[in-house]
Amino acid sequence: MSVLMIQEACGNYAPAPPETIAAEARRLRESRWLPQQVSFSTIDAVRDYLDIQLAESAREVFCVLFLDSQHRLIACEELFQGTLDAAAVYPREVVKAALKHNAGAVILAHNHPSGVTEPSAADRHITKKLVEALGLVDCRVLDHFIVGHGRAYSFAEHRLL
Repeated sequence: MSVLMIQEACGNYAPAPPETIAAEARRLRESRWLPQQVSFSTIDAVRDYLDIQLAESAREVFCVLFLDSQHRLIACEELFQGTLDAAAVYPREVVKAALKHNAGAVILAHNHPSGVTEPSAADRHITKKLVEALGLVDCRVLDHFIVGHGRAYSFAEHRLL
């Protein structure tokens, strides 16, 4: 196992505390993934972004990436927070947020704190409802990712969209 070391003011090296690592990861995320500069052209680019966004959460979180017609990031919003194993998602609120951002497309994402990325029946159901609701306002759902331990699950990659 690797240990991240940081240089202290006196010049000695010591293991980096978790909160320092998390703060630096957030700083890098914000500097690297600026809205309107990020174009999600591959599934792996989205995976990288979402791993950083959702990796730290101990409870289930549902977020939406709002994209323009060129699939550039307009905004990423955490719309719902839940418990350890569930989050209530309301299609009406997702549609309102998509209209607010004038999004042409969205990518849905949530985490499974358990680490298991296989979609549940509830995950499949809410994805179907969101595709229908967003379709009514001409906003396309490009994918739905489930982030856990290891590789994030993509609904599009598994032909579930």
